[in-house]
Amino acid sequence: MDQPTEETQFVVDEVSNVIKEAIESTIGGNSYTHSKVSQWTNGVVESCLASLTKLQKPFKYIVSCVIMQKNGAGLHTASSCYWDNTTDGSCTVRWENKTMYCIVSVFGLAI
Repeated sequence: MDQPTEETQFVVDEVSNVIKEAIESTIGGNSYTHSKVSQWTNGVVESCLASLTKLQKPFKYIVSCVIMQKNGAGLHTASSCYWDNTTDGSCTVRWENKTMYCIVSVFGLAI
């Protein structure tokens, strides 16, 4: 199998920037508002998918987003993948402001 090049590999820094831009443009400086969480989570994942698609890399993407109010409650998550480490990858970003956490994970699976 050929060695992956910059154009065909999952670049974590690039994906991390996509996620951060999606969160900032969707949530930005807003305070936690329960009635808007569904809209925000959908906005973040759709924005991520749109930006990742524009990179025109040979991947199928899975994007998940969790928004949680800052109130002292704990949240523990884990994921495990059985894939080809030379081509596939994942990136998780935790973003926060004074009132909430936003955790976004992207998984890229080479086509």
